[in-house]
This record gives sequence, C-alpha cells and structure tokens, in this order.
Amino acid sequence: QVQLVESGGGLVQAGGRLTLSCAASGNIFVINAMGWYRQVSGKERELVAAIEPRGSTYYADSVKGRFTISRDNAKNTLYLQMNSLKPEDTAMYYCAASGPGATIKNPYNYWGQGTQVTVSS
Repeated sequence: QVQLVESGGGLVQAGGRLTLSCAASGNIFVINAMGWYRQVSGKERELVAAIEPRGSTYYADSVKGRFTISRDNAKNTLYLQMNSLKPEDTAMYYCAASGPGATIKNPYNYWGQGTQVTVSS
C-alpha cells in the first residue's frame, strides 16, 4: 500500500504564491506517475499537473506558466509550486499516485486526504 499526505494549503492573496507538499510512504516503489488534482464543490475534479517516472510533466492549460510540479526522491515528496495565484485557483487540492490496481477508469488509485487552497481577490 501507499499512503499520501498533503500539506501546505491555506489562504493566500491573489498574485501570491504557495507550495503544496505530498509525502509518500509505504511501498513507494510501486508508484508510477503522480499528480495533483483540484476540485470545487459541485464541479468535476480537474487534473492540474502530473509527473511521470522519467520526469516528463503535464499541466492543465489554466495553470501553464504559473504552476510547477516536482519531486524530491530523497525525501519521498511531491511538490506543487503555485505562482501568480488567481481566485479561480481556489479549490481542494489532492495528491494522487498511480500504481498496481490502476485502471483506465481510475488511473490514479492512491489518494491523499486533500488540502484546501483559498485565493483572496
């Protein structure tokens, strides 16, 4: 099993920056890709950014040029650096990982508990 714990969420002013962290533990060697999702109540969840084992990355168009996903293997930690934050970035952010048991329907089968990010205007 893999456990994911997010931290770093909070309240930030528009135009500011915030960095989220996701600490992975357990059988981390089964992890394939990792990513960050966000969800606003009443709306579908959105894949914000993802990183594959070899380091290739993906970003949603809405965050390109503002967010950066990275990982520190020594600390078993995934990061999401968010710059130039906008009120529309306000959401619950979830760390996710792909491993054994992942399917096309559910490509990310390990999830953190979520951390709230609120951007004030």
